[in-house]
Amino acid sequence: MAAAFFGYLASSVLADRIGRRRNIMFFAVMCFVSVVVYLFVSISDTQMFFLGAPLGFFSAGIPAGLGALFAELHPTTIRGTGQGFCYNFGRNVAAAFPALVGFLSDRLGMGTSIGLFAGSAYGLAVLAVALLPETAHRGLAPLASSADESLPQTVRNA
Repeated sequence: MAAAFFGYLASSVLADRIGRRRNIMFFAVMCFVSVVVYLFVSISDTQMFFLGAPLGFFSAGIPAGLGALFAELHPTTIRGTGQGFCYNFGRNVAAAFPALVGFLSDRLGMGTSIGLFAGSAYGLAVLAVALLPETAHRGLAPLASSADESLPQTVRNA
């Protein structure tokens, strides 16, 4: 839990320093490496316990960086809708993974099944951010002037 907290913090700093895309790519690649070691390297229970910290650190860094990226990808008028769609589409796809891991584990083994789906998810994350534009240090588009008129005076002057 502490490792995940520090992963969130580190991701927020890195997203501003190295860019949104490279930040998410870094955390996704490191998650993949952590999962591979966790699942396929012969390690003791104690080593596995301590390896959970980097896995938690890196896995928390991905969603921590998505908020800024998603906000900067969508125009102001649909920003909340765009972010909500992106987050929840991903959650809906991921909801099938536990059942699919269970189904495949009977044939491939639990570690291989988890590794297959984790590797696919992290690979898809890297591919997706590689295809998106970099949004770091770009200002958010202001509301259109016609939309400004419908806002209360205190919001327009902020």
